[in-house]
Amino acid sequence: MKKIAQLLLAVAIIAFVWIIYKQISTPIRFENELKTKRAQVIERIKDIRTAERAFKTKYQRFTADFDTLAAFILNDTLELERKIYDEDDSVGLALLKRLKKKNVEKFKVAVIDTIFSPKKLTAQDVADLRYIPGTDKQAQYILEAGIVTTESKVVIPIVECRAPYKLFIDTVAYRQELINKIDDDVNNFNRYPGIKFGSMEAGNNEAGNWE
Repeated sequence: MKKIAQLLLAVAIIAFVWIIYKQISTPIRFENELKTKRAQVIERIKDIRTAERAFKTKYQRFTADFDTLAAFILNDTLELERKIYDEDDSVGLALLKRLKKKNVEKFKVAVIDTIFSPKKLTAQDVADLRYIPGTDKQAQYILEAGIVTTESKVVIPIVECRAPYKLFIDTVAYRQELINKIDDDVNNFNRYPGIKFGSMEAGNNEAGNWE
């Protein structure tokens, strides 16, 4: 009887220690995973923002369609300008002056070859832009676009792209930690519970909430 009591006590102690360990280690693991996943989500959403800004440069609007954005990156071009002669090339500048031409020429470059420089994206990278990293392509960024009229009656294009925490953090393993994080962001800091850039309410230069 005494041995059974000692065994039950040992089991109870082990269970108690395990509970304490879980209470201490789970929040730490949650913070580590959140930090890692945030970095991955931010890296890709920055590329989406870069592509949206380039799209707007050419078409004076943003797009809410990832297929359209991917086609733009892979198949479209941007028109850029460069100087014909260096500013210290007096002979060349004099020639342009006689011809009444500006020291500027326009040229076209493939979108994919210029906007992400020095980083190089493959066609597969572009196709995967819509997917939130670490989700096995099961979750996509939420992308919206439109126009808004400012108080001064100016119509401007707007865009918003976001990835809520619940789409890229394990909601089973970190259920309570995620609830606490979302509640803290929304109610204590008045910020979006996840990663996002832009706004569908007003123009904000496509600012990211991680910046």
